[in-house]
Amino acid sequence: MMKSALLKAIWLNATSLSVAISLASISHAEIISTKALDHNSTAEYIDAPFMPYANPEAPSGGTLSLDARGTFNAANKWMTTGVAMVGTDYMYDTLMTGSLNEAFTMYPQLATGVTYDTEDASWIIYHLNPKAKFWDGTPVTSTDVKATYEAILSKGPMYIRSYLSDIKEVQIIDEQQVKFIFKSGDNKEILLTVGQFPIFAKSSVDADFEKITLTPLMGSGPYKLGRVDAGRSVSYVRDPNYWGRNLAVNRGRYNFDIIKFVYYQSDEIAFEGFKSGQYRFRPENKASNWATGYNFPAIKAGMIVKESISSQNPVPMQGLIMNLRKPLFQDIRVRQALSLAYDFEWMNKTLFHGQYERLQSFFHGSELAANGTPSTLEMQVLTPLLKELEPRQRQGVLSEWQLPKSDGSGFNRDSLLKARQLLLDAGFYYQDMKLYQPNGQLAQIEILMTGDSLSRVLLPYIRNIERLGFTANLRQVDGPQYYERTRSYDYDMTTDVFAQSLSPGAEQAAFWGSTAADEPGNHNTIGIKNPAIDKVVEALGDAESREEIILYTKVLDRLLRAGHYLVPLYGKSGTNVAYWNQYRHATLPTNAVGIDYWWVDKEAEAKVDSYLRR
Repeated sequence: MMKSALLKAIWLNATSLSVAISLASISHAEIISTKALDHNSTAEYIDAPFMPYANPEAPSGGTLSLDARGTFNAANKWMTTGVAMVGTDYMYDTLMTGSLNEAFTMYPQLATGVTYDTEDASWIIYHLNPKAKFWDGTPVTSTDVKATYEAILSKGPMYIRSYLSDIKEVQIIDEQQVKFIFKSGDNKEILLTVGQFPIFAKSSVDADFEKITLTPLMGSGPYKLGRVDAGRSVSYVRDPNYWGRNLAVNRGRYNFDIIKFVYYQSDEIAFEGFKSGQYRFRPENKASNWATGYNFPAIKAGMIVKESISSQNPVPMQGLIMNLRKPLFQDIRVRQALSLAYDFEWMNKTLFHGQYERLQSFFHGSELAANGTPSTLEMQVLTPLLKELEPRQRQGVLSEWQLPKSDGSGFNRDSLLKARQLLLDAGFYYQDMKLYQPNGQLAQIEILMTGDSLSRVLLPYIRNIERLGFTANLRQVDGPQYYERTRSYDYDMTTDVFAQSLSPGAEQAAFWGSTAADEPGNHNTIGIKNPAIDKVVEALGDAESREEIILYTKVLDRLLRAGHYLVPLYGKSGTNVAYWNQYRHATLPTNAVGIDYWWVDKEAEAKVDSYLRR
């Protein structure tokens, strides 16, 4: 790992013991068994009877209905073909499940606990709960765990295979004990990672894993697949015989009898569906709706609640990405010019009612975001990497980062002049009022999108890059075509969202790693191949303390920003939700909406039903 003697001294002396025995806090090798796992943090709820954001007395019943986009033709999202229906995770249990109040802590679900070596992360044993049952009543065994992981590793999506690439072997010890063997003993995060995936029955995996079908793989989860109206809606029905109902992580959870997703082709139509009660819980991602759209009769009648829910998680980076596999985007000056053409201030004022923030970081709004100039510790990590960066990226890494700010008038003149000069410096030239690349080819860009929710954002941007001389067009395709084109990286530019947790680690290789850039279907949609970024991602995956996670994430943030790999669009800390006044919640978790812990007030639901029948 890339650490100096100073860094080692700082963090190796900062160890502490916790009840859950933190993976990073034991200075002497020891094989232990524990009920909870945490990665560079402390498991606070290891002996809690229920999670702090749950209401163990919450009533059961009612329907949670939400919206979805596009269409679907499959019930399995873990294969490489087909378009899976939304919500399939409700049908499956994982070995352990995460806390919504902690950075990266796992508590028992299918497993009752784990055994591992505190100094050797090359293996871990998960102990299965003997009470765990599939829907058909058969027990969940280590054979099912092994079959599930072997299928995902050989037939699953490429980004998942990359994420789990440290798995060398899955061994069956006995029916209730399964051992994961890893390729090295350095990646302590992988001990928790393997506990995060759904487990299917082996018989179902063997027969149906790669079939495009609306029949789900056999699961053990709290819900079964209910009614499916192909391409229009899908419902999940709570299993009254769910074996895990009384687990500590599940008390006060999964209270709805039915969870239904209603599909729409556009957000505008979906909003109208919400107004009429076709579905009753809506995360509101459209600023204009939140500012002015909630003035219809049901609001005035007190039938709908608007709530802003805060979160300590980083704001997801939503950006207009540039495909570095295309020669046009290889020069950093071109990428920087395209970033300068985006006028956030005008857009936020004109389209978003001033509700959004300019995303200055890939981990915006969290302790992981890099601020100011690099600290002394950051410089110790960055210094040996600087020689691997091109001069403009090197300068950006070392400087205090600040995206350009316009006057909001809509002209964006200063930034466009700077962008024009960058293009000229990169060898582009103008002829007959058109912009040409240094190789003599016309400078043209196609922006790929599906749906129409972002067209009002992208069309003004296209006008700006056309003012720079680019020949640009917005190509709108249907969902399946968009899926196939993005999977094979067949685009110049498109939008993507990079959601992050408070504990980034090995999964960053799928977003930014050189290997992932060449793997169809992986998450490196930009096509980044940067040795410095690869090294920092590797060090982040091997982090041995919370302080190291923060340090390496800040360095990664600086490298990504300075590479000008995307045009940061906009974001907002927290989540706006609107719902018909029948849903209730306890104290909300710090890192999520936690909808699985909400419930229906039956008396209030009756009033809503009565109102909608008018």
